[in-house]
Amino acid sequence: MALRRVMEEKDLGKGEEIQGDEHGAEENPEAQYEKQNHKFKIPKNIKMKNLITSKRNSKSEAVFRPEVVDVDFEAIECIADSPEDPEEKSQKSKIKIANKIKLPDFMKRQKNSKYPEAPSVSLDFNGNLEQNRLADAQQLLVKAEERLFGSNNLGRTEDEEDKLLRDSEIFRERLKFAILDSFNEENQETLKSALISILQEEAQDRRWAEVSENQRPIWRPTECRQKIHDPLLKTLVETRLKNADGQENKADKLSTSLKREVCRTGKQVQKDLLIVVRNLKECYPADFDICRTYAQLYHQTFSARLQELTRSSIEFEDCAYILSWIKIYYPKDVLKHKELEQHINSSLLGPLLPEEHLKRLEDQYFSCKENEVRNWLSNAFDKEVDKWSDGFEPELIEGCYFGNLAVDVLPLIEGTVKEVNALLECESKSWSLLCLLDSSLLSYGTSLKELVKRKQENIPKILRDSLVNIYVFKNYVQKVEHFFLEDTITTRMSILMDLRNICHTYFLSRIHKELKPVYRKLWTQTWFAGNSEVVEELVKAIEKISNDFKDLKPACREELLAELHVEVMVEYVRRMMKRKLKLKDKEKQEAAAEFMSQDSNEICSVFIKLGSKEDWLSKILPKLSEILKLQDPGSLQIEIATLARDYPDISEQHVLALLNLKANISSSDLRRIKGCLTDNRSPQESSTAFFSKVLVKRKII
Repeated sequence: MALRRVMEEKDLGKGEEIQGDEHGAEENPEAQYEKQNHKFKIPKNIKMKNLITSKRNSKSEAVFRPEVVDVDFEAIECIADSPEDPEEKSQKSKIKIANKIKLPDFMKRQKNSKYPEAPSVSLDFNGNLEQNRLADAQQLLVKAEERLFGSNNLGRTEDEEDKLLRDSEIFRERLKFAILDSFNEENQETLKSALISILQEEAQDRRWAEVSENQRPIWRPTECRQKIHDPLLKTLVETRLKNADGQENKADKLSTSLKREVCRTGKQVQKDLLIVVRNLKECYPADFDICRTYAQLYHQTFSARLQELTRSSIEFEDCAYILSWIKIYYPKDVLKHKELEQHINSSLLGPLLPEEHLKRLEDQYFSCKENEVRNWLSNAFDKEVDKWSDGFEPELIEGCYFGNLAVDVLPLIEGTVKEVNALLECESKSWSLLCLLDSSLLSYGTSLKELVKRKQENIPKILRDSLVNIYVFKNYVQKVEHFFLEDTITTRMSILMDLRNICHTYFLSRIHKELKPVYRKLWTQTWFAGNSEVVEELVKAIEKISNDFKDLKPACREELLAELHVEVMVEYVRRMMKRKLKLKDKEKQEAAAEFMSQDSNEICSVFIKLGSKEDWLSKILPKLSEILKLQDPGSLQIEIATLARDYPDISEQHVLALLNLKANISSSDLRRIKGCLTDNRSPQESSTAFFSKVLVKRKII
């Protein structure tokens, strides 16, 4: 046969003569029985090879001389030559050898496992296979291999070689089956035996590697781990994940077939890796690094399937679901599972999808989310504006307007931002969805401007409700402003302030109209003659107005009254600078200055009590009153310079209008003070502009 011809050619090449079987059929029955069962007599000049460990022999052309172990060969020979029953002799020989061979740590570990103890009678090759004792079956193959190809053994026959080759192939098939059945809990002991046999095969490969190639069996090296074990694991993983799609589980409730497949596959990955950690890890030697190996295989197979599913266009729901597996479920529920995390280094696995595939999914997802949020906002604001028809009553909760629009819109935006950030892992991109609010707010402002031009009885109620919406939007924008560029925040806050001003202007214009009769009495002879009565009337009117806004949210009411506080003080100073009252002497100027201080205290006190935070306004009238009291031009110059420093928005017209109240000041003193104002004006703008709101006549002198 071909096998024998190859071996003959190799031996003939070295000048050695191949000897056939000289006895053939004439052998006695006992000798035939020994040959059939691979029983052989070991001469004294041959040493038994260690079947587990070996040393590299640098002399590759030397006759095969593997590492030896301490074996009592005299005892073996005596047993072999004795006239006892061949089976009994064989059993004694095996027991003698087994007692001398040292086992590696991995094989020792199997003694405490559920692996069945060795039978009381020895098994042949087929018997070991029937009982799934693959390691023992492999050892019999090794013994036969060494008998046929050992040192100076030139008496092997072609039939013996063919039989050994067939048995080796049968063994490898059984080895494959054991590996493919790894996830069967009842197969664990068989798997352990299979893994021992792989280690033994590797040891045998290493021993034959020390021998020249023409003296080895043609099937060496077998490379069981690289050529059988590792490819079979890959096949096993691919098969299990492929079959996972046909299993029934919670994935059946998902809405699309793609979602169901991804869910089933992902759950199978988790389920199988848990089996690897809980069961298979104990079957494998440490150098197999089996947890990492399986994790890598499942990762690669899952990745390949996801690439197939995303290669063509998919629906938005499927896109979002795949991203959720890539960014949330797989890394957190699978790789970071409490039982898996310590056994799997997820940083070595790489991304589940290549960058180009992932980016395409992310772009599709974000584009759809943008459109979704844009439509939500458009529909929400349109519905709000549509409700403003005559007769609409905004909702009140605990006596205050609630602002349903902001309460409905903001949770949708925030929820979407969090969802997008979880899948895209990019805060700046996620929060950019809030920019879609800008266009809706601008449109909302246009609708408010149109509303205040109408003549509807429910406009005040609508604007009160709108103020609450604007306030909630503003607070939210300020809370998340660190996610945006300063220019973006400035623009958005400007839009919101414009909306608030529309509402405030509507209310304040009507309030000032109501207060106008009182304003007209300020800084007139009536005011000068009975100062306290005029201011008391003003304070009572302000308190009444505040009560009219009790149905406004407290924070919104405080903002409105704070603005009213500023405008009342502006109106007071404007009335003063109209010069309807002339203070001709020092006594009148000091009296007017005292009235101003009292007025400031009364007006500011009532506003502070109502919630205004504009404390700085309480200092303006006292500063102006000091100018009225001073008579010395030099002192006036210093006080005017201080005023210009504190309030950079005060103009020359404001100062001259104030000084013109002092009828006893000369034109030359006015000009000197005017020059002092120019020299001492602060170049910086004040954050609390006041005098720029006070309108005075341009021509004073």
